[in-house]
Amino acid sequence: MKSIAIIGAGYVGLVTATCFAELGNDVVCVDNNAAKVAGLEAGEIPFYEPSLAEMVTRNTQAKRLGFTTDISAAVRRAEVIFIAVGTPMRSDGHADLSAVRAVAREIGLALDGPKIVVSKSTVPVETGEMISSIIREHAPGDYAVSVVSNPEFLREGSAVSDFLKPDRVVVGCSDATAEAAMRDLYAPLDAPLVVTDVRTSEMIKYAANAFLATKISFINEIANICELLDVDVRAVCAGIGYDQRIGTKFLNPGIGYGGSCFPKDVRALEQLAVERDYPAPLLHSVELVNRRQVERTVMKFERELGGLNGKTIAVLGLAFKPNTDDVRDAPAIAIIQRLLDRGAKVRAHDPIANAAAAQVLGPNVALHDTMYDAVEGADALLLATEWNEFRSLDFTRCAKAMRGDLILDGRNIFEPEKVRAAGLRYLGVGRVKLRGKGSVVYETPVSYSATQS
Repeated sequence: MKSIAIIGAGYVGLVTATCFAELGNDVVCVDNNAAKVAGLEAGEIPFYEPSLAEMVTRNTQAKRLGFTTDISAAVRRAEVIFIAVGTPMRSDGHADLSAVRAVAREIGLALDGPKIVVSKSTVPVETGEMISSIIREHAPGDYAVSVVSNPEFLREGSAVSDFLKPDRVVVGCSDATAEAAMRDLYAPLDAPLVVTDVRTSEMIKYAANAFLATKISFINEIANICELLDVDVRAVCAGIGYDQRIGTKFLNPGIGYGGSCFPKDVRALEQLAVERDYPAPLLHSVELVNRRQVERTVMKFERELGGLNGKTIAVLGLAFKPNTDDVRDAPAIAIIQRLLDRGAKVRAHDPIANAAAAQVLGPNVALHDTMYDAVEGADALLLATEWNEFRSLDFTRCAKAMRGDLILDGRNIFEPEKVRAAGLRYLGVGRVKLRGKGSVVYETPVSYSATQS
């Protein structure tokens, strides 16, 4: 058992703190937001993540997990200190490291002995050196401090499972003592451990996210071409996905990626390259394709509805992915804002993210408690987030409730023939077009059996 301090009670910090406590460690989670800390002490989780609330309660009751605003006390009691604060994107595309710098300064001021300081935040290469320099600058004595990079690979919606059953654990460090401590800390997970230097560890995180974002933009580009050539992208995905060098994961054509990681990390990596006189054309194109998926979706509505002014669009799904209430850089939000700009009215529903979306969208969007309330009187419907409950949508009921007849399946989860059987028109992303009587519908010529996750 180790004494651990996690600085930052956001998504990464709280999941990390809770899971380390679940493994039997003595953990304190620090945040400078007193209201958030009070809420956590009362069992209130500030975001939605399956099974996390129960685990927080269990470990709090067992006194393995605590919360505080006192960073100095937390630093002094801990053997290992994790920095897990946010690194949002600045207006120039770089990662904003102001919170990391502030925490490094507080750690330095509070030092009273040797410590292992671990960067869990997603940070640019060379940040570990910056953290070490700031800590030494503010430390009251010449204490031995090992700065380690330990990037997170948590997917929102399955973060607890990802932490406890990881594909790998990456550790970047420069001394044997820190490596031994990190090996001991992660030993209960029995996961492959990749040990490297700090800079390489920082680069691994950026490279992983950039690759996944590239795969998403690649298949969206292919889907767009498939639409032009009357080819079904799902069959293409199956045909290439069986190749083990490619695989089926992240071959999900749709309206683009979002969330707190991919957009900012791709952009930050590109900026790191650009400032070293390498333009990173592939990364730039990944971003460009992703942004264009949003505009392409809006253009489909304009084309099919003969314009958007005065039209009512129902949007199902507001979070950037299922099983989370995170709407940061969510494609659904970007699409809604463009629909509003073009004079459309929007009715929307998300099983979890309505409240979070309301803070972003304001009063201009009517948010509803059920999916069927949202489609009432709509000229068209957009499936924006593939929540499981939307897969069972009753199209006959939708046809009766809607004023129009267009279903735009932004995640390709519906069967076109079921939509058509209810008297509705179907549009997907990269689906085969069958033209007749002036309408456009999409069919699947072959079965798509390759599973994806």
